[in-house]
Order: sequence, then C-alpha cells, then structure tokens
Amino acid sequence: MTRIVLAYSGGLDTSMAIPWLAETYGAEIIAVIIDLGQGQDLEAVRDRALATGALRAHVLDVRDEFARDYIVRALKAGVLCHDGSPLAAALGRPLIAQTLVTIAHIEQATTVAHGDRDGSAAPIDKTVRALDPMLTVIAPAREWGMTEAQQLDYARQRHLALPAAVAGPDGSAASRAASGSPGEPASVDITIDRGVPIAINGVAMPLVDLVGSLDIIAGAHGVGRVEKVEPSALVALHAAHQELRRATITGDAERFSALVAGQYRQIVRDGTWFGPLRQALDAFIDTIQARVTGVVRLKLFKGDCTIVDCQVSTAPATKVVTLANATGH
Repeated sequence: MTRIVLAYSGGLDTSMAIPWLAETYGAEIIAVIIDLGQGQDLEAVRDRALATGALRAHVLDVRDEFARDYIVRALKAGVLCHDGSPLAAALGRPLIAQTLVTIAHIEQATTVAHGDRDGSAAPIDKTVRALDPMLTVIAPAREWGMTEAQQLDYARQRHLALPAAVAGPDGSAASRAASGSPGEPASVDITIDRGVPIAINGVAMPLVDLVGSLDIIAGAHGVGRVEKVEPSALVALHAAHQELRRATITGDAERFSALVAGQYRQIVRDGTWFGPLRQALDAFIDTIQARVTGVVRLKLFKGDCTIVDCQVSTAPATKVVTLANATGH
C-alpha cells in the first residue's frame, strides 16, 4: 500500500484528511503531531488521529528548536510580529515541513500531506518540495472541493472523532478579555543580550521557559491573541526588542535593517526558509544585533503593552540570577 505522512493538527480538515486520503489513494496514513508550544493536549490529539483511522501517530516536541532557530531569528530580524499580530504560526511552517520530510524518510513513505488549503502555493508545500523534490505532496483540503457543511456531513457519515467546536477570534472577545484582566498593571523587565531575550525581572531562564512565563503574565493582562493560537508573550518580546533596537541601531544600519526585515517576511511567505538568502540575511542580522543589549521595562495593562523604560548596556547582560538561585535550589 501507499504510505502517506500527514501533518496532523487535530482540526476538521486534517481529521477528515485521514479517511479521505486512505479512501482516495488506498493508503496507510501516518499522522505527525508537532508540539511548537501551542498549548494543546497533544496526547488527546494523538488519540483522535488513531481513532480517525491513522495507522500510527507520532507526537514530536520541537519547542526548543522552534524557540532557538525560528522565534529568536525572527525576533532579531524584527519580524516576530507584523501589523500587531505574532507570526508564530507562519514561522512554524518550515519546521513542520522539515519534520514531515524526516518522518517520511523514517517511515519509507514517498508521499506527504498537509492541511493548507492553498495547496502547491502554500509555504509548507514549497518547503517540502525544496527539501526533497522526490516526495509527492498532497493538500487534501485543496483537492476535495467540499464546503464546510459538506465536510461536517462527511465526518458524521464516517463517525469521525472531531474536536469540540470553538469560536473564532473577534474584536468583542478581545475586548472582553481585556476588560476581565487585573485592575492593576504588571511591570515586567526583559533583559536582552545581543538581540536574544535571556531574563524576566532579572531571573535568567531558557527561552522556552521565558516565553511560557511571559505568556502567563501578558495573557492575564489581555495582551496578544485571546484564543491563544499564538503566545501573548511574542507581542511583549517584539515590543521590547524593537525599542532596544531603535536605541542601539541608527543611521544607515537602521535603514538597511528595515530592508532586511521586509526581505525576511518575504522568505517566510514564499516558503524559502532553508535557502541561501535567509542564511546570508542571518549573518548580517547577527552582526548588527551584537550591540542590542540592555533591559526594557514594559507595562502590561488591559490589553496594552507599553514601554516604560529602556536601559542600553555596553557590556554583555550578565547581571541576572539563574532560575535555580532565584528559587533557592
């Protein structure tokens, strides 16, 4: 039988894709569930994939790699947020594509599939093809041409295990979250060393833990996306980094950095993350970010994230305590 490796999110499209791919291609389906830090119960998602007909379901924790190689790079490039919204979902696609290719090789599969309705025009599709041109890539949601009502009918007929319906993001939800946040603002100091956040309120911690801790604080005060598809922490990190960057990078370097940021966003959109251009841009970014060191104080209140103070340091930011020392261990 044909074996297809599917990037599985647990939503309607990818849940439907398991029986649809099996029926259409006479295939065994291997589901790949990737933990980027989205906060889902991924064991429940795995169980859903198996109940829906997957032969196997792999759950892979790539949070450290995602934080180190994607979030930090985008932060230093100045593109972690665009028009006020985090780009974590878009940044996750090249890592998802790379993971799909890796699992396809392990499973000896010649075909992979994903849930993006843009099909061959989707960044994840382009990235898979760039990494391994020998793989066939299928986008079921692009091919089956069903309306949402038809999809639900298809799912009911096959008794598919689907997640509980959730309301989409809207302005009123954001307003309610902001109005329900604490009555007093939170003050947060973010320490940045050569463009990389290393501590919150003087406590050093790994980036994954830093994002998680900041996400709890920022989310409690209504900052960022309410439905938690992307961490609220990214809004705060972007604001702090941009302020420190403006204080340390000026003149021609600042103007060229703006051009680099635009090119970086284009790379994310085009699915060319693993190409030589991004590597060349990273070399410039790493050089220019060497001076982006200091501490930025933010005020988080009722959905707003504002700069209170920005202290530039001319030396590496080493005056922070470790998380272990701070907790007495």
